[in-house]
Amino acid sequence: MSSLPRVLLAGFEPFGGEDVNPSWQAVSLVRDTPPEGVELRAVRLSCVFGRANDELRAAVAGFVPDLVLCVGQAGGRPDLTVERVAVNVDDARIPDNAGNQPVDEPVVPGGPAAYFAPLPVKACVAAVREAGLPASVSQTAGTFVCNHVFYGLAHLAATEIPGLRGGFVHVPYAPEQVTARALPSLPVPSMADGLRAIITAALTTETDLRVAEGATH
Repeated sequence: MSSLPRVLLAGFEPFGGEDVNPSWQAVSLVRDTPPEGVELRAVRLSCVFGRANDELRAAVAGFVPDLVLCVGQAGGRPDLTVERVAVNVDDARIPDNAGNQPVDEPVVPGGPAAYFAPLPVKACVAAVREAGLPASVSQTAGTFVCNHVFYGLAHLAATEIPGLRGGFVHVPYAPEQVTARALPSLPVPSMADGLRAIITAALTTETDLRVAEGATH
């Protein structure tokens, strides 16, 4: 059995009428060329409430990773954003890919209102910036399937797999998605470079940085 740290990366299928999802595109590049010194596996999640968490749980059970990093698309954001807080609510502005549109429903009935990411969030942001790419801490992962998966992962770490490190990263649109829209984008290979930096930081940082990354609104 390999003694290398095991990393599970998860990206999503396209949703919301898009032809591609840059989260899966970037995850696929990292899968094909992972950081040195890690054993890495990737899984593509459905953009469907419930099903996505079942798929992630199955992937975790089948691989037993040390680190789980889920990646999703946040169209309109200009940088890689490492999520700090997962909230226990599904409140869908649009239907998921199966037509589900939950409103004010818990991700886990009876679960805590929120979890902080079991990840050195600020160190991960710093690592992306050191790689020459834009990054920031995000205080909300929304209330769609991305947050649903983020909360499911954090709940799994808190209740069943103590010591599991994991978190969620949002990436911007890819350039091909905004050719007719005045919205920020980032090349997918740059996203992949940022994810590699995050993986390395998450595996090597015991205590997170104490630097200001808060928001005023």
